[in-house]
Amino acid sequence: MTSEERIMTDAVAPQFCDLLIEAGWVIPVEPHGVVLPEHAVAITDGAIVGVLPIAAARNAFRAAEVVVRPHSALIPGLVNAHCHNAMTLLRGVADDLPLLDWLQGHIWPIEAAVVGPQFVADGVELAVAEMLRGGTTCCNDMYFFPDVAAATYRRHGFRALVGLIVIEFPTAWASCADEYFDKAREVHDLYRDDPLVRTCFAPHAPYTVSDASFERVRMLADQLDLPIHCHIHETAHEVADSVKAHGQRPLARLDRLGVCNDRLLAVHMTQLTDAEIALCAARGVSVAHCPESNLKLASGICRAQDLRRAGVNLALGTDGCASNNDLDLFGEMHTAALLGKMVAGDAAAMAAADVLRMATLGGARALGMGERIGSIKVGKRADVTLVDFDCVETQPLYDPIAQLVYAAGRQHVTDVWVDGVRRLRDGQLVNIDTDAVVANARQWRERIGAIERTA
Repeated sequence: MTSEERIMTDAVAPQFCDLLIEAGWVIPVEPHGVVLPEHAVAITDGAIVGVLPIAAARNAFRAAEVVVRPHSALIPGLVNAHCHNAMTLLRGVADDLPLLDWLQGHIWPIEAAVVGPQFVADGVELAVAEMLRGGTTCCNDMYFFPDVAAATYRRHGFRALVGLIVIEFPTAWASCADEYFDKAREVHDLYRDDPLVRTCFAPHAPYTVSDASFERVRMLADQLDLPIHCHIHETAHEVADSVKAHGQRPLARLDRLGVCNDRLLAVHMTQLTDAEIALCAARGVSVAHCPESNLKLASGICRAQDLRRAGVNLALGTDGCASNNDLDLFGEMHTAALLGKMVAGDAAAMAAADVLRMATLGGARALGMGERIGSIKVGKRADVTLVDFDCVETQPLYDPIAQLVYAAGRQHVTDVWVDGVRRLRDGQLVNIDTDAVVANARQWRERIGAIERTA
């Protein structure tokens, strides 16, 4: 303890807090790349009220609960910046196929048969259980029946940005563009002031959304102050089709329509020119990198290091379990780091601290939540995760940040808090019946498997 800290704690009476987490290392993400050994985080009413050395924290705070983890790292909760969580029920249903065959020959026909409120509720619940067990505390979800998804996240106390889907063809959720927009306003109004669940516009992709709908999305996003979440430049085929149909590459088309701005979270972005990277930087566009899904579908590789060097805010996403096949952000961090180095031809590219930032603060900023979550900082909401380093796979330990990205995995997550409420305790989910969730998933497997067998 410094002399200044000693004077401060001696002079001020201890402050009450709800929770004090004492960790071997606190990795706040802000400042970048910093590790705070033997530090504690104090939490009151779901907010972080102190980050200081353990000895100083014990003098400064009187906590209703103290969690002591001398061999663990406390990190911000991970942010999954792109997922389709109802599709967790389609995990492994049509593996090892190209994107268009996968979508048109399998996923879309199955969805036409099963998608409805119960499918979405059950899929999201399964996803929440998986994400919490892997240290993820917030996600950006794009799927049908966003009202059901939002209610499920809220019921489980999970932070989410729920996409208000827009697509030109009829689905079980809406029959036409006007109905998509009408329902989007209804869902937004329901969750306008919710502390955990927020909404964004989610036009599916340039190849499924018209110019008129994109312009309407832009106008409403400005009026309602909402982010825009969209698949863009996912494959070379998509880009070629856009040039043929519109005379422009998708990003140029969206820029012409006014969609390329600091509200836009562009997902995948595997087909980028230098000029397009510069455009994203100039417009303030964020990019959600989904390395494992892109690799599995052979869609292409995002130039993440070039985007980062240009100053583009980068986030990390898993995509849906139908194309990944998990919601594991530790795995995505590992893959993003290694892939980024190979693509850049530089072992120093996509360093561990850079990738951890993508999975936390970068994701939070992309979702419009950077002032609330994404780093361990006084005043932010207490979305935090404990990772156990006291195990064979993570010993010996020299650099905690590098260990998180290159050695640790979601199996090392022990405790998770969302908005200061514990959602995982010693590896066990709180208030989620794991056996029931698994049994429910098995019932969906039987139903979906029968559809695939008769297709």
